[in-house]
Amino acid sequence: MIGTGTSENIAGRAGALAQEASMAIIAVPQLSDNYAYLVVDDASKECGVVDCSEADKVLTEVKRQGLKLVAVLPTHWHFDHVGGNEDLARAIPGLRVYGARAEGGRIPAQTDEIDDGATVAVGSLKGRVIGIPAHTNGHVAYHFPQLDAVFTGDTLFIAGCGRVFEGKANTMVESLAKLAALPDSTKVYCGHEYTAKNLQFALTLEPHNAALKAKHEWAVKTRAAGNFTVPSTIGDEKQINPFLRTDSAELRASLKKIDPSIGSDPVVIFATTRALKDKF
Repeated sequence: MIGTGTSENIAGRAGALAQEASMAIIAVPQLSDNYAYLVVDDASKECGVVDCSEADKVLTEVKRQGLKLVAVLPTHWHFDHVGGNEDLARAIPGLRVYGARAEGGRIPAQTDEIDDGATVAVGSLKGRVIGIPAHTNGHVAYHFPQLDAVFTGDTLFIAGCGRVFEGKANTMVESLAKLAALPDSTKVYCGHEYTAKNLQFALTLEPHNAALKAKHEWAVKTRAAGNFTVPSTIGDEKQINPFLRTDSAELRASLKKIDPSIGSDPVVIFATTRALKDKF
């Protein structure tokens, strides 16, 4: 799944996106390396929050921006993505807390069950729910076409993907393919600030990937300056993310040096890459 575009401008585009002052999406750092995101309807000043682990930080930002929080949009049940749900629900009567049916009731304070293909509303903004299981059975993404953005939780990271905890390798491959099918311009807002290390790992498999090298240099400088590396884009991920590049000749050659019997099955390529990342 190799994307379009040139390696010469990928880091520049990434830098521009990361510094973009979007009124509609506000990143709120959580815990040590998590992100929550406020999704804002500018017309009504209503907002939703994706993946809240620390309610106080989210509520402070909502107040600072003069917004009204109306929805909680968790991508999956892990505590570092839902740990603030109950505090939010106590603070805001009538707050809608969405949760995937396939998570089996593990979303705290849940009020609304959702499935793949459902729609969630934040003011006039409409988000499409995309079922992307494997990290957890009910993991979902939220795609907001009006914002040209997708919130991917712990399935798709910048230059990485989540661990396969509750599914199998083929399930994750299918989930990542759903995200890769979104328009290349779609901005990717993921659940953690793992970018620099992910890129460092990716370079072990594709050391001659110019786009990857440029992105790594940019990420190191960006983090050293205390800035976020989110968002990326789907198009850029196709150029730098090893888990979207199972057809890369260089990546496959690198894996074959480790395991000469590996073959060409993309699921096996993915699983081998994921196993290497688990130990990195």
